[in-house]
Amino acid sequence: MEDLLRISNLSTSFFTHEGEVKAVRGISLTLKQGEILGIVGESGSGKSVSMMSVMRLIPDPPGRITGGEVWFNGRNLLALSEREMEKIRGSEIAMIFQDPMTSLNPTLTIGFQIKEALKVHRRISEAEATRETIKLLKLVNIPNAVQRIRDYPHMFSGGMRQRVMIAMALTCSPKLLIADEPTTALDVTIQAQLIQLVKRLRKEFGMSVIWITHDLGVVARLATRVIVNYAGKIVESAPVETLYDSPRHPYTLGLLSSLPTMTGNRKKTLYAIPGQPPSLINLPPGCSFAPRCLYATPRCSETEPSLNQIAEEHYTACWETVKTKGVLKRIDE
Repeated sequence: MEDLLRISNLSTSFFTHEGEVKAVRGISLTLKQGEILGIVGESGSGKSVSMMSVMRLIPDPPGRITGGEVWFNGRNLLALSEREMEKIRGSEIAMIFQDPMTSLNPTLTIGFQIKEALKVHRRISEAEATRETIKLLKLVNIPNAVQRIRDYPHMFSGGMRQRVMIAMALTCSPKLLIADEPTTALDVTIQAQLIQLVKRLRKEFGMSVIWITHDLGVVARLATRVIVNYAGKIVESAPVETLYDSPRHPYTLGLLSSLPTMTGNRKKTLYAIPGQPPSLINLPPGCSFAPRCLYATPRCSETEPSLNQIAEEHYTACWETVKTKGVLKRIDE
């Protein structure tokens, strides 16, 4: 499969009174056509900012893309004018966010908002836009779509509002859908329904998906490949089965060890990664995870490791690449 998206050494900073916040620090990744890529990591790891940079939605000031290239479908998005980017947003790349209530206008019906997107991007008549809106709402399993196009966002549940946002994202059959933690505020049943919906739509439309989340359980059910972010950098990248079976970066191991299991000792306290994430204004020398790492050596605090290949499609940024089985046991002990 061909690469639909290729990000090379992308860096984004926010310039504040306290100093430069280096939110994204030289991220490189590729996304193939039809692939579902999961991006995981705790708050402040650069997951959302990296994708907002791809969409050229970083507010300036205080934010600015300070380096790198973003190649999408043969074009460097960072070299395009704002007018050219406006044509790509929504039509070729669509994005859905964590809280649809901040994205949907509470004073307008959902039918009006979806039709507006259709008319802007596809230049169709009001009657045709109405028919397409009903079709899209049915596609994302909104019941009584003909009647519900007259309803306002507050009249929908959280899960239904996210379905509306997905319908809006699909108005122009985009090649890439970016989902920024869209299931975080939803219960597990609704999460599972949305995951199945995205899987089905991905097959029907043939689009690629980037799913940003801190929930490793969601990634296991949805993604084909996973990227783990920490302090603005990628620390591990692997196919989803490989990452769960043989994680090689201590941060990834810590994340997986903190997950509750059905077979574990119920009286045992869940593992927690010690310490706190570093300040993105004053990053420590060497590996940014070294102060919290159980396996750090003096070298780790002196020189920052690059992302290196350790197996087929498996990359990690660690000087002390660990053997999974033994390390997981050691963490649990």
